Amino acid sequence: MRSDQEIYNDIGSVLLSIAPGDAVKIILCAKLEPESDCGEFTYDYIDKQGNQHWVTETADASARLLDLLVELRNFFVDNFKSQEKPFWHGCEVTVNIETLKINIDFKYED
Repeated sequence: MRSDQEIYNDIGSVLLSIAPGDAVKIILCAKLEPESDCGEFTYDYIDKQGNQHWVTETADASARLLDLLVELRNFFVDNFKSQEKPFWHGCEVTVNIETLKINIDFKYED
């Protein structure tokens, strides 16, 4: 089993691969279905002037990120012995392109 850090690195790499040239941050909002077989993804970026835009060219990012987010959720369930699946149902991922730092804000059921 891979570590959570390896999964985070791969998530960041996918997002960096679709970031436009003038982006300083890229933002992913993801919602996963409980069955882990599909999800909803939106992509935005912040440009050097501080304006937010949609990312329009995403190639196969959604399919790759679905696999990685499901792997991450399974990692948490396995390692934290959560009694209820899914442990979390969505997240907002922000990658600062200048510092290469990733932040993930997990969304839980209310």
